[in-house]
Amino acid sequence: MDKLGYRFSFGPWNIHEGADPFGPPVRPPWPFDDKLAAYKQLGFDGVQFHDDDAVPALNDLSPAQIAQQARALRAKLEAQGLVPEFVAPRLWEDPRTIDGAFTANDPAVRAYALDRAKKTADIARELGTDFMVLWLAREGTYLRESKDAVRATHHLLEAINTLLAYDPALRIAIEPKPNEPMDLAYIPTIGHALALGFQASDPARVGVLMESAHAILAGLDPADEISFGLAFNKLWSVHLNDQNGLKFDEDRSFGAVNLRRAFNQARVLDENRYWTVAWSAWTSRRFARSRPGSTPSTCATASSCSCAWWRSAAAWIGNTSRH
Repeated sequence: MDKLGYRFSFGPWNIHEGADPFGPPVRPPWPFDDKLAAYKQLGFDGVQFHDDDAVPALNDLSPAQIAQQARALRAKLEAQGLVPEFVAPRLWEDPRTIDGAFTANDPAVRAYALDRAKKTADIARELGTDFMVLWLAREGTYLRESKDAVRATHHLLEAINTLLAYDPALRIAIEPKPNEPMDLAYIPTIGHALALGFQASDPARVGVLMESAHAILAGLDPADEISFGLAFNKLWSVHLNDQNGLKFDEDRSFGAVNLRRAFNQARVLDENRYWTVAWSAWTSRRFARSRPGSTPSTCATASSCSCAWWRSAAAWIGNTSRH
C-alpha cells in the first residue's frame, strides 16, 4: 500500500460489534490480539488507545499493576510492528463525571479526573508514546445555568497545566466537539482548542486533533478546521470520517456522505504536505521512552521502535468510523 509518507492509525473500537443506544450487538466481538494482527495487514502503522483499552479496569489497579499491563501491551505492539499513537483518558463513562470531569462543580470529581488523567500519562509512558489526546466529552452542560463557564474554562486550563507539569515530556492534543454527550460543550471548535492551548503553561506542548464529524456537527467545513490548525503548526492528528447533518455523531466512513467535502480535506492536507509534519525537538525525548539499556542509534534502526517511526514523521491520520 503506497501511503505517500502518511502514517495511519486505528482504534480498537473501529472493529465494533455494531450496537447503538437503541439496539444490541449485531456482530461477534474480535479478540484484542486478533485486532492487532489485522491492523498491520490493513496498512496501519499505529494504534490509538483509551486508557482502559490499554489497561482494563485501571481504577481498580495499583500503579505497579498498571505499569505491568502497559508493558505487556507494548510487547504485543512491538511483536506486530505497530506503535502507539496516543492514549486518551476515558473520563466520560464514570458515574461521578456525568456533569463534567475537569469542569465538575465538585472538587472531589475534578481531583478524580486529574488522577485518572495522570494514570493515562503513566500508561502512555510505558507504551512508548508521549502523546495524550483530550476529548473533553462531558466538559459542558445540560443546563447552562448549572455552571460558571468562565470558572469552568479556568478549570480546563488548570487541568492541562497540571498534566504538563506531571510529565515534562507529555504532549497534549485537544479534540473539540460541540455537543454529545453534553448538550453544549465548552470547547466546540479548533479555534476554542487552540485558544486554550496558547494559554497553557507550555504552549509548545499543546496542539489539536481535528475530527471531521465533530466539525460538521459544529456547522463548519472540516477542511477549514484542518487549515486553521495547520496555520499555527498545531494540527497533530486528524480523524477522517463523515457525518450526515447536524445531529448525533454518526462516525460514518470517510467520504460516505459527501465526496467533495472529503476531497477538500485530503486536498488541504496534501497541499500543505501534512505527511512531512515532524517535531525534531521531540526526537531526543522519545529516545528516553525506549526500553532501559537501549540507545538512540539502536532505537532509530529498530523497525518496531516508535522512535524510528516518529523520526520520519509525526503526522497521524486516524480512522474513527465503526465497521
